[in-house]
Amino acid sequence: MSYLIKSRLALGIILFTALIFTACGTANPEASSEVPTSETPEVSETAEKPQLVATLFPQYDFVREIAGDLVEVSLLLPPGVESHSYEPTPKDIAGITEADAFLYTGEVMEPWATKIIGNLDGKSVKIVDLSQGITLLASTHNEEGHEGEEDAHEDEEEGEAAHEEGAYDPHIWLDPNNAKIMVSTLLETLIEIEPENEAVFRENAEAYLEELTALDLAFKDLFAKSETQTIYYGGHFVFGYFAKAYGLTTVSPYDGFSPDAEPTPKRIADLIDAMDQAKFKVIYYEELVDPKIARLVSQETGAEMVLLHGAHNLSKEELESGTRYLELMLQNLEKLKLGMGYRE
Repeated sequence: MSYLIKSRLALGIILFTALIFTACGTANPEASSEVPTSETPEVSETAEKPQLVATLFPQYDFVREIAGDLVEVSLLLPPGVESHSYEPTPKDIAGITEADAFLYTGEVMEPWATKIIGNLDGKSVKIVDLSQGITLLASTHNEEGHEGEEDAHEDEEEGEAAHEEGAYDPHIWLDPNNAKIMVSTLLETLIEIEPENEAVFRENAEAYLEELTALDLAFKDLFAKSETQTIYYGGHFVFGYFAKAYGLTTVSPYDGFSPDAEPTPKRIADLIDAMDQAKFKVIYYEELVDPKIARLVSQETGAEMVLLHGAHNLSKEELESGTRYLELMLQNLEKLKLGMGYRE
C-alpha cells in the first residue's frame, strides 16, 4: 500500500473516531445544531401571532417587510376598492376591536377612522397614526390647474382652516423619505407588541430602510437626467409630496383628492392645451379609477396614456401575487422616464 493511500486511510479513521466521540458527548441529541450569531437574530415563535389591521396598502406592506410571518397583518381595504370612497362595515369594525394594533394613515386620509377609534375605548388595541412625525402639506391650486403644495405648518391659522376643509394632502407615503418615517414608527410599534423579536424586527427594518434610501437616490438620478420636470396627470393628483421632494411641477385638472370631484371644462381644456405644447406627450392616470380625463386628453392630443400608481390599494391580482410597495415605486420610476425626457 502506498504512503498516500495509508495517509488518507489514517485520516479517515481519525475523522470517523472524532465524530463518534462528538456524538456521544452531546448533552441533548435533539437540540438544533444551529447557533444564533449576531448576523442571524434568534426568532421567538409565539403560540398566537400578534394581529395587526392596516387601513391602506403602504403600511400593510411595510409591516410585512419588517415582521415577515412573525405577525398576522390584514389589509382593511378589499382589493380593487378605491381608498377615498371606502367606508368600513360593522364586520370590519368588529374585527379591529380584536386586533393588537390598528394602523391608519391619519384622519385626513381616513376620516372614518375617528368612528373606529371611538369604538376602541376600553380595548387593548394600540392605535397608530402613521402621519406622526411627518409635516403635512396643504393642497393649493392656481388658475392654470397646476398643483402646488405649501407647508401646512408655516401659518397656524391657515393650517387649522385647511385641516377643517380636508385640504391637507394625505398621500404621505409617495415620498420615500416619508415612507422611511412610517417604517420607523411601525418598527417601534412591533417592538412594543412583540419585544422578544426586537432583534429580527430591527435587522429587517434596517435592510428595508436602505432599500428606501436607494429608491430615493434612483428618483433623484432620474430627474437630474430628465429634460423636463413637469408631470401631466389626468387623475386626482396624489403625488404632491413626491413632487415637492424632487422639485417637480405638476398639471392636473382636478381640485382636491375626492374621487367624486369633477374638473371644470376650463381645467380640462387647459390640460389639453398644455399637453399639446408639451415636448413629451405622455398623460398619466391613476389606479382603480376610470381614466376618463386622461383618455380624453389622449384622444385630443395623441398623448400616450401611462399608469402612475399611487399605491393606495392593489387589484386582486396584485395582492395575490405579493406585489410590494417598492415594486410599484420602481415601476413608476420607469414610467416617468417616458414623460420626462430621461437621458441615460
